[in-house]
Amino acid sequence: MAEVIRMPRMSDTMEEGVIVGWLKKVGDVVEPGDVLAEVETDKATMELESYQDGVLLYIGVKEGPVAVNGILAVMGEAGEDYKAALAAAESETAAPAPVKEEAPAPQKLEVSSPAPVAPIAAVSPAPVVTSDSSKRVKASPLAKSIAQGAGVDIAMISGTGDNGRIVKKDVEAYLENKPAAKSNGKESVPTDGAQSVQAFTLNPDSPSIDTPVSQMRKVIARRLGESKFGAPHFYLTVEINMGKTMEARKSMNAVAPVKISFNDIVVKAVAGALKQHPAINSSWLGDRIRQNGNINIGVAVAVEDGLLVPVIKYADMKSLSQINVEVRDLAGKAKNKKLQPDQMSGNTFTISNLGMFGIEEFTAIINPPDACILAVGGIISKPIVKDGELVVGNMMKVTLSCDHRVVDGASGAKFLNTLKGILEDPVRLLI
Repeated sequence: MAEVIRMPRMSDTMEEGVIVGWLKKVGDVVEPGDVLAEVETDKATMELESYQDGVLLYIGVKEGPVAVNGILAVMGEAGEDYKAALAAAESETAAPAPVKEEAPAPQKLEVSSPAPVAPIAAVSPAPVVTSDSSKRVKASPLAKSIAQGAGVDIAMISGTGDNGRIVKKDVEAYLENKPAAKSNGKESVPTDGAQSVQAFTLNPDSPSIDTPVSQMRKVIARRLGESKFGAPHFYLTVEINMGKTMEARKSMNAVAPVKISFNDIVVKAVAGALKQHPAINSSWLGDRIRQNGNINIGVAVAVEDGLLVPVIKYADMKSLSQINVEVRDLAGKAKNKKLQPDQMSGNTFTISNLGMFGIEEFTAIINPPDACILAVGGIISKPIVKDGELVVGNMMKVTLSCDHRVVDGASGAKFLNTLKGILEDPVRLLI
């Protein structure tokens, strides 16, 4: 019997998915576990697997957005009339039916009764797929990243992976053997400053560039807009002397199996401070305030399309080395769009660190359902007064954004004073 396949909800914030491309075409035989299509969600590019076998009879949308529960395809037996099942499914869907791609109609058709909707499982993130007008190019996220960094069109590279997939070694081999750029049969030679100025021509009519909004950016815009204008924010800033933390980090890295970063230490210190101030580790749920039992810290990671927040679960129970390994692993997955939904959920507090970009101080928008987010600036060497004398201090500013429905000024100030005390005397991390 023909079975209608719909767009599944693959994350808690997903409202629609974008079909990147179908790996099966109408008329193909499908077995359980076969990947039907690649779908971009608001957080990652995912592969859609089939749970049943049969023949792909109909594809609803070749490429583009499909709302959650929207019709994707119909599967059944070869030559089967699927139109009755499709019509019944379309009558249950508010949106009009998408552009259709159908298999040739058989000579004899038997109308079957409406069939139940077949589920699709979301599995591991798909290899990054790019396309041009003539072909689709399959490449691993790492290969794509290396090619982009080198300014190389990945479509020019031959892949040696499964089904011609381009992998890291293919890009490296291409770059190693890439011919030098030539002009008029001669290798191009960089010009000096004067020549560059002479060659430069103003073009007042340079075209503007419009970039379609990705699913991720849509969700970021919606959620942060709701947070900023729905939650009454207020901000508290303190300056922390990081001198002792810098000395402690140097000592730890002399013996640690991994190189501890300042961000790792901030995560651990925040977890310790949250344990002493559980009211900060809370969530606004509309008709009630939840004081979360676990300390799960989200760490904001900048990616190409926006911002992802992988979560360090039970951060207060983990060592600095464990936090370091987990943050690096999750950040790498975030940048390659390999994070799974459970790795981005359950946060009770969030940290956003722009210190590595030379930012001294900033404010951050609260990441729902958290009640607070900590914005961490860089460590700046500056003159300070210590014991009545002018000395050089290594100072770091942090700003706590608070949801005033949950946290009051005094509660936020006490939390920041505890955090300041831990970072200015990091031996307290051992307590």
